[in-house]
Amino acid sequence: MGKIGSGRGCVWAIVMLVLLLASEIGVAPASASASVVEQKRTCESKSHRFKGTCLSDKNCGSVCTTEGFHGGKCRGFRKRCFCTRPC
Repeated sequence: MGKIGSGRGCVWAIVMLVLLLASEIGVAPASASASVVEQKRTCESKSHRFKGTCLSDKNCGSVCTTEGFHGGKCRGFRKRCFCTRPC
């Protein structure tokens, strides 16, 4: 009879420990949430004027500025020029 009671106590202790850990995971410091708000999103669009394989971020950025974007970078398996701007 003693084994059954101690098993229930052990299970109860494990359940309480899991609940305690789960509640700690969801809590974020106020400074972390404030920094997320301060970050700006960057939108990307494939360049219409850049021709060929993109080998230089600098060249890509130059072409993108003529298209009215803030900059550009080469990305993807096929190395295409994508223009960037704040959303």
